[in-house]
Amino acid sequence: MIGRVRRVLTGHDSAGKSTILADGQAPNVKEMASMPGLALTDLWETTAAPASNAGHADAAARPVRLEPPKNGTLLRVVEFPPDAHWRSSVNSRDAFKSIGAAHVVDKSSADAMMHRTSTVDYAIVLSGEIHAVMEKGETLLRAGDILVQRGTNHSWSVRGNEPAMVAFVLVSAKPLSFGSRKKSSPAKKKLARKKKK
Repeated sequence: MIGRVRRVLTGHDSAGKSTILADGQAPNVKEMASMPGLALTDLWETTAAPASNAGHADAAARPVRLEPPKNGTLLRVVEFPPDAHWRSSVNSRDAFKSIGAAHVVDKSSADAMMHRTSTVDYAIVLSGEIHAVMEKGETLLRAGDILVQRGTNHSWSVRGNEPAMVAFVLVSAKPLSFGSRKKSSPAKKKLARKKKK
């Protein structure tokens, strides 16, 4: 059974006085069909910086997607089930595609969950234990631990018998690029020199 997150949302009344707008289970939950037990609960989203606090609209009332909008942020809680419940039958392409992120999957990795987003992620472990897996190395995170994930290729692994609940704040970031750059042809170099003169 998927854990539910209580969300308390504040705002302002018509006189400009602060008030509680909503208090209850966060409504925007998506369990990954191809990864049973893996559930994303989106709590809030901003679309620009500085963010707007105007209005009463629920900024999380939209389809669940992996990444925040360009120049925006996303607050979510993810419930990760034990690996034994899903790792042997996962279709990572379908899973990431279902949250608008087929492009993030590392097809060259043996780890079906290995992926990279153009974000800075603040990950706060709320309960359970989870391994943060990088291309080179990994570390075990426990409740209360915080990881700052900086656009790295990464995966998650729950090796115990209990799910891990992790809160994430995803902040839109400039994409990183790696590898060798294409060399300019001699003609392009000559043209560039002429433009400088």
